[in-house]
Amino acid sequence: MKTTALARTVLRGCQGAALAFGIGALGVGSASAELLDGVKVASLEEARPAAVEEKKQPQQIVARVDLSDQTMTVYVGEKLSYVFPVSSGRKGYGTPTGRWNAEWLSPNHRSRKYDNAPMPWSVFFYRGYAVHGTTAVRNLGRPASHGCIRLAPENAKTFFKLVQAN
Repeated sequence: MKTTALARTVLRGCQGAALAFGIGALGVGSASAELLDGVKVASLEEARPAAVEEKKQPQQIVARVDLSDQTMTVYVGEKLSYVFPVSSGRKGYGTPTGRWNAEWLSPNHRSRKYDNAPMPWSVFFYRGYAVHGTTAVRNLGRPASHGCIRLAPENAKTFFKLVQAN
């Protein structure tokens, strides 16, 4: 069984710290009014930090593509979340095998190599190869691409959003 795995690494560090500082504790006060010698006097209690909800840590997204079954199995953390039919590279256009990380994302990409062909929800993983949507859904389940991993558009969008969020 030939399998290629695509994993999105979890990023921690400066980006997360900047976000944490950007949403740091905010002061919250409460107003009250008292009557003092018949005059209404407003006062504010001392501002105190608001409770800040802890941001969920991103989970690792792992996609395993089985070239013999033409399926992509997606795990979110340890949980099996999706199994999608795919089209990989047809004869003469192999799909690269191995372990890859997502390199860059493009929601509305068009191929420069293949006549401006639409590649919606592209997750690029190796030298121009991507997991992306296709309008040729009738070919899903068998090799039909120039080497990319094709998904039904709604599945490509789901995968793209998972990778983007993590």
